[in-house]
Amino acid sequence: MSFFISSAHAAGAGAPQGGGFEMIIMLAVFGLVFYFMLYRPQAKRMKEHKALVEGLSKGDEVLTQGGMVGKINKVSADKDFIEISLNDSTNIVVQKGAVTAVLPKGTMKNI
Repeated sequence: MSFFISSAHAAGAGAPQGGGFEMIIMLAVFGLVFYFMLYRPQAKRMKEHKALVEGLSKGDEVLTQGGMVGKINKVSADKDFIEISLNDSTNIVVQKGAVTAVLPKGTMKNI
């Protein structure tokens, strides 16, 4: 009616709204994808690393996160540190959690 404002025409019956059930199913599917693709593999890696750290003993040859390879001289049970011998004259102290892998015996001689 007005020159600047167009008149609104009533639309027919709109599309029916979906129920909340579809949204709940979609959220459940996303939750399952999150669990199986992210949480479960990370929890498995953490469990394996914890077992590796708890199994460290004197004489094991290890690789640290910094890339250093050495033989364990001393493991302190009450503290969270180990002493690693890199060669005959160099010893370092690192946290147990810094150990990435336990290497097979004789690896240091082959390097």
